[in-house]
Amino acid sequence: MSATSVTWSGHSTVWLADSEVTLLTDPVLTDRVAHLKRLAGPTPTLPGPPDAVLLSHLHADHFHLASLRLVPGDPVLIVPRGAASFVAKTLGPSSAARCVELAPGDETTVGAVRVRAVPAAHDGGRGPWSRSRALAIGFVVEGAARTWYAGDTGLFDEMNGIGPLDLALIPVGGWGPTLGAHGHLDAADAAEALRRVRADWAVPIHYGTLWPIGISRVRSHMFRDPGARFAELAARAAPDSRVRVLSQGESLTVERAP
Repeated sequence: MSATSVTWSGHSTVWLADSEVTLLTDPVLTDRVAHLKRLAGPTPTLPGPPDAVLLSHLHADHFHLASLRLVPGDPVLIVPRGAASFVAKTLGPSSAARCVELAPGDETTVGAVRVRAVPAAHDGGRGPWSRSRALAIGFVVEGAARTWYAGDTGLFDEMNGIGPLDLALIPVGGWGPTLGAHGHLDAADAAEALRRVRADWAVPIHYGTLWPIGISRVRSHMFRDPGARFAELAARAAPDSRVRVLSQGESLTVERAP
């Protein structure tokens, strides 16, 4: 049996180990991101330097500069097309030299795994205060397992071509009391995404960790409940898939027969 393991550190930060390769997704390793505060789980600690960091888009809760400076070693930075110039400007030329830019359909290898960019329906800009823009993408990692890290996305037609998968890491909520309909998945849309990609296992992410300071009592069910709600809805929408709702810092190992 071949095994792939994932550890969820909250929000969209996942440590993925496959075929003796370690990948880190959209790291947030601090307890604050601008006006957002970590309200669940411990401050993340990494087991060591990752081989590569997967960065899905430029939004500060995914492309968090302070956290990238905390990542040990000199990992490859796999970024959306257009993001390397932003890395050069903010993290310096040595970091930009480690960037591999991908657009949907492009791929690269890290050790024994292949990393392929897939579409994401999400705004690719840094934010309204910035002119920096790049694509928003997701990733399919192919090693012992086929794992989809969706990044941040709404539903899109091409999802049907991503699967079948062994594991899907799917955003199911947001970081505030409201969630825009465009470019995001709520629990119901995430269940539909799981139906489309046909994954054996799914782990809900992008919820229940970061929340705006001072409003933790406002619609707090939107902070707590999306993971369990996704599992409930996925049981109906994608009955052949198994959902594991992880706590921050918890891991799942998926075994695949050769």
